[in-house]
Amino acid sequence: MPTPARIALITGASGGIGSAIARRFAAEGFRLALCGRNTEKLESVRAGLPQGTEALLLPGDVNDAGYQDACLAAVQALDATNSFTVGVYNVVEKQYYANSFSGSFEIVSLTGTINTMNGEFYTHLHMSAGNDKGEVFGGHLNRAVVSATCEMVVDVLDGTVDRQYDPVTGLNLFKF
Repeated sequence: MPTPARIALITGASGGIGSAIARRFAAEGFRLALCGRNTEKLESVRAGLPQGTEALLLPGDVNDAGYQDACLAAVQALDATNSFTVGVYNVVEKQYYANSFSGSFEIVSLTGTINTMNGEFYTHLHMSAGNDKGEVFGGHLNRAVVSATCEMVVDVLDGTVDRQYDPVTGLNLFKF
């Protein structure tokens, strides 16, 4: 069975331990997203990685509000999973019920948002996956293991949207 594509996000990658971690992950075949304050140093780290290593540079200080404000994105994905858990929310009971699946499945749809709640990183993803009989199962994505590959597009959007808990629905809703 093919090895799933592996991606590592490394902060402080422009020097010291961060650059050493980047080299280690690259040597093990990971694709990299390198965060650091100094663009020139990030470029130097990328140039020193093994040939063929894919490395996206994300210059900036992760502690700066402006860098964190970039955390608004739309997510879409498809491909293959061999184990996943999705939840269905019961509005009356205000509770999620999880369903776990294992076997060969095609991710026919994965969609959602990346934003913040109380200033902290927050994802809201839904996934549907079909088996070899054409049966499709889906819901709120709790976890998924990629079995072969996953083609994911993260479209970073301008602006910010935070979330807040809504006691009426029991859900974490957009706060504009």
